[in-house]
Amino acid sequence: MPEKKLIAGNWKMNGSLEANDALVRALVAGMRDARCDVAVCVPAPYLAQVQMLRHGAKLDLGAQDVSQHAQGAYTGEVSAAMLREFGVRFCIVGHSERRQYHGETDGLVAEKAKTALAHGITPIVCVGETLAEREAGKTEEVVKRQLAAVIHVNGHCISEIVVAYEPVWAIGTGKTASPEQAQQVHALLRKQLAAATAQAERVHILYGGSMNAANAASLLAQPDIDGGLIGGASLKAPDFLQIIAAASA
Repeated sequence: MPEKKLIAGNWKMNGSLEANDALVRALVAGMRDARCDVAVCVPAPYLAQVQMLRHGAKLDLGAQDVSQHAQGAYTGEVSAAMLREFGVRFCIVGHSERRQYHGETDGLVAEKAKTALAHGITPIVCVGETLAEREAGKTEEVVKRQLAAVIHVNGHCISEIVVAYEPVWAIGTGKTASPEQAQQVHALLRKQLAAATAQAERVHILYGGSMNAANAASLLAQPDIDGGLIGGASLKAPDFLQIIAAASA
């Protein structure tokens, strides 16, 4: 198990200069005693603002996506080198919303993870099944396939990634996998990582399906849940701080 848990906020397409200022200042003030690692993955236009607002606090900066290309004629894309210039430490790749709305394939997600790693950015690789896939008994098959693609392309440095298990049916729906359901998949992912690297125990496996202030402690108590990728609750300082406190316990 990693030494400290990791709590990463995913702001998705939310925020404003004013709201971000208030939120980050509240987080910096409220997490002084945190004994876990904390990051916020913010929309690209706000990276500079949040970088300045951290004031040396132990609040890491994350991005929500990265191009698989180094540079060139790719209008609208953001490269890993650009993210590094703003002190980005983490980058979400393969979020279910990217897979669903932008047609991202397992292979593309693996290439994005490779690009991030090559620039010293830790990719938070998202895997997870839809409700239809879960009901068809395909959870194991889906998450193993998604992670296998990343392992295949990044095998030699797979211990450097973060994995986030996000059951698609539990994202933004208010439904959450039970701690037991989540642990079952996390243990499966840990076993898959262990087959690929002797350092599987150092990989953070986060839970990312509607973790909130109320359920964080019970989820984080599971042996293979090493933190959370937090959506809606990361936009509310009191809720996010409560999750950080649960991960610090």
